[in-house]
Order: sequence, then C-alpha cells, then structure tokens
Amino acid sequence: MHTLTTTPPHSTLEHVLPAIPVQSVAGKVIESQNEAWPVGSLMGAALPFSSVQLVTSEVLSKTMSWNLTDHISEDEITLGIGVLGMPGSTAYGGLTGVLRPNEGETLFVSAAAGAVGSLVGQMAKAKYNCTVVGSCGGAAKNELVKAKFGFDHAIDYKELSSDDKAAELASKIKEAVPDGIDMYFENVGGYHFEAAMATLRPKGRIAVCGSISTYNYESGTAPLNNINISQMIYTFQRIEGFVCMPWLTGRQGNFLADVSQWYREGKLNVEETTFDGIHSWVDAFAALFTGANTGKVVVKL
Repeated sequence: MHTLTTTPPHSTLEHVLPAIPVQSVAGKVIESQNEAWPVGSLMGAALPFSSVQLVTSEVLSKTMSWNLTDHISEDEITLGIGVLGMPGSTAYGGLTGVLRPNEGETLFVSAAAGAVGSLVGQMAKAKYNCTVVGSCGGAAKNELVKAKFGFDHAIDYKELSSDDKAAELASKIKEAVPDGIDMYFENVGGYHFEAAMATLRPKGRIAVCGSISTYNYESGTAPLNNINISQMIYTFQRIEGFVCMPWLTGRQGNFLADVSQWYREGKLNVEETTFDGIHSWVDAFAALFTGANTGKVVVKL
C-alpha cells in the first residue's frame, strides 16, 4: 500500500475510496503535506484496502495509526500488520498490562497457532520464563507451536471427543501442568474458558482478548459461560477484558521498541498465511474461522 497524506479542506476518505473493507494496513508514504508523516515514512493504520490511497489529517485523527519507520524496512512491511501491528500489540498488552506475569508462572493460551496466540506464548517464554501450554486444532499446528514457537505443551482440541469438552480439556491441561495454570490468554471462549477457570490457581488471571467460537452466532444466541463468582472471592482471581489500542498507539507501554527488539534478537518467530490481491479478501477473512491459517493472515495488494 502507498499512502498520500494531505490536509485538504472538506475532504474525507469516503469520497476517495467508497465501500472498501477497512482493516489493518501497512505501507509507505509516497507524497505528503503532513510534517508528522514525511515522504518515505512506513505507516501502519486502520484504513481501507487499496494499493494507493489519499489519507487526510481528518481521517488520521479518527483512526489508529502507528509509525513503523524506525523499526522495519519496506521489504518487511507485512510485519507492520503482524508482530508490529494489531496482533503483536494485543499479545504485548494482554501479557504485560493485563496478566502481568511473575517469573516462572504457567500460562495457557487458546488459538495458540494464530497471530496473537503464537506471539503471546513466545513473549511469555522470552520475557518471563513462563511454562506455556497452547491449544490449537490439528497435529500440524500442535507441532508448529512446540517446534517453532517454543511452547512447552500443546493440546489438540479437535481430538476432544466427550460430551463434556470443558472437563476433558481441563483434564488435558492438568496432564500437562498438574498444579494448574496461573494465567489464561482467552482468544476462543466457550469450553476453553470453562476449562481454564477449572484449572486456574489462586491469584490466577484471565485476559479476555476474543471469543472467536461465538462470532458466527446470531446476536444474543451464543452460549453463555458459567462463572462461579464465589470461587473467585477467596482465591483472589481476576478476569479482565481489553483491546490493543493503548499499546499499539503508544499511549501505554513501549510496544514498538520492545517487540521490534525481541524480533531482531530472534526471540519471536513469525508465521504468515499470505493471499494475493484484493479479490482474495473474502477467502483470507474466512481462513480466520475455518482454521486454514497459521499466524497472521496477510492480503498483499
């Protein structure tokens, strides 16, 4: 993506590019009237998909943007929507800002082969020396999270066969870490959440990032999770939802500097599933729900 940043009056992005999907994009500024974004800057932002687009100051004031210039080269631009974009900042913020691990604690991660899950597990290993257990679908992904992402244990949720999948998954977690878990990074919801709560230790924390197992339900029809609140009182457990914006935009933490350094030091391995052309956007989006992707889904324009 190439970007022209300007400050024309009475101009909005909708006048330039109507009816185009808005997602995280990354590209290079090729012309600019904005001192904050000189020509040659590498930009990440929540903007429409387009190979070239005009981005006004008004638009920038209403959306997320992050400056990648000091952290990657143009050849590495896809990192700006992955490890140095929404997935990376979600993993970083949820881990360092919400879960706040102590050295050597145990972390359970659902969707562990995905863009966020794979990174949060690696960060927990690299920064806090955590024991990390991941849940993902299929033998190939199980091997990936252990061999490439360094997880200590992997559980294939597709092999769960009982009517009570929450209890069966909890049993699998306890097989891997008999003393239970200190933290859970929630990407999936449903029985994964129930299993995590059943194995959560006193003073345990849950960071709720997403609930992808419920996204295809009609509004108000998704199954509800059971929470025994009396259990949480005397065990001092905590559940907290969050979004990535404070860390991605630099209002909180030191995301871009920290994570780009960890990447350069070889502490973070990145996996991408790439689709070519705007016509492939539907297939790319669908891959998030079918499990056809590993790591970050990238559409190259």
